[in-house]
Amino acid sequence: MADRVRCACPRCTIRGLMGPAIIITIGFLLLLDQMRGGFFDFGNTWPMILVVIGVISLGSALAPMSGHIVDTPVSRPVPPSPGAPGVPPAWQPPQNRPGQ
Repeated sequence: MADRVRCACPRCTIRGLMGPAIIITIGFLLLLDQMRGGFFDFGNTWPMILVVIGVISLGSALAPMSGHIVDTPVSRPVPPSPGAPGVPPAWQPPQNRPGQ
């Protein structure tokens, strides 16, 4: 997977920020819980995680896709079709014939 080409378009770049932004938000909310407590208890502030997810999703949806690289599958040799010239027909099991 090291040779995989990553897309650097604005949409994919913003989408790549989702994980780090959620981790930073959780850390910040837990820090507020430890320092302030009371109203800033994690039980009261966890909806901020949903807000961060929504903001990043909205930013990703509105960003242009200029320069987007489509993830193409690794090229594998395609076996020739049985009807191609020089290719023997595919094996088929013998069919039961009445009277034999």
